[in-house]
Amino acid sequence: MPSPFPGMDPYVERQEWEDFHTTLNTVIRETLAPRIEPQYVVRVERRVYVESPYRGEELDHFRRSDVAILASGRVGAPVEASGGVALAPVEGEVMMPEERRETYLVIRERKTLEVVTVIETLSPANKRLGGDGRREYLEKRNDVLNSRANLVELDLLRGGERLPMSTSLPPGDYYAIVSRADRRPKVDVYAWSLRQPLPIIPIPLKGDDPDVPLDLQKVFTTVYDRARYDLTVDYSARLSPPLSKSEAAWAKRLRAGKRRR
Repeated sequence: MPSPFPGMDPYVERQEWEDFHTTLNTVIRETLAPRIEPQYVVRVERRVYVESPYRGEELDHFRRSDVAILASGRVGAPVEASGGVALAPVEGEVMMPEERRETYLVIRERKTLEVVTVIETLSPANKRLGGDGRREYLEKRNDVLNSRANLVELDLLRGGERLPMSTSLPPGDYYAIVSRADRRPKVDVYAWSLRQPLPIIPIPLKGDDPDVPLDLQKVFTTVYDRARYDLTVDYSARLSPPLSKSEAAWAKRLRAGKRRR
């Protein structure tokens, strides 16, 4: 059963993002590869980083500590005191650093393996202000912007901090930014709302080679159907960020229609 929404599904964003992100890259690759071969190949690549649970604090990613205490296996045992008060500890949990693995797509010229275009789909960590994931992504972004490669950025998340731009972004819930190496700092910004289908965007290649159109709505529909999100997504759950009053009423009608089918 398809998603009840005409375009991006905000419930997938909240409940199935990691699986969606991985499957999205796979489907985009499957869509592009036959249309750019044999001159180009498209590959899924990965970056790994450790994200601190403390925003904005430099803790060297918790890779070392001044004092290490080995686990003893005893939990909650009171400390024997001499002349003092013995207290039994209360078990708690500390916020731990998390290893993040993010995938993105790279189009390379087949003969030289030169990077021609990088396609990035932003993750919630990339949009968390002050977080390690955002810093890591912006550093990678700067590297690409300073290179001869094209950059396509997909922001399919309603929540989080938008990408930094010299000019204001047009109104929208979702964005695609196409940055051609030979036109920077000028970029093409595609903006659309929750109520609209995902657009067809151009994927630039090298030199005078024509762009490859990528139908994002068709890609999303394939991902949703292939992953069977209709079996797992809870459409009664609360959304964050919440919908406006008019959008919430509209979404309720869509969900009701889905239940009747």
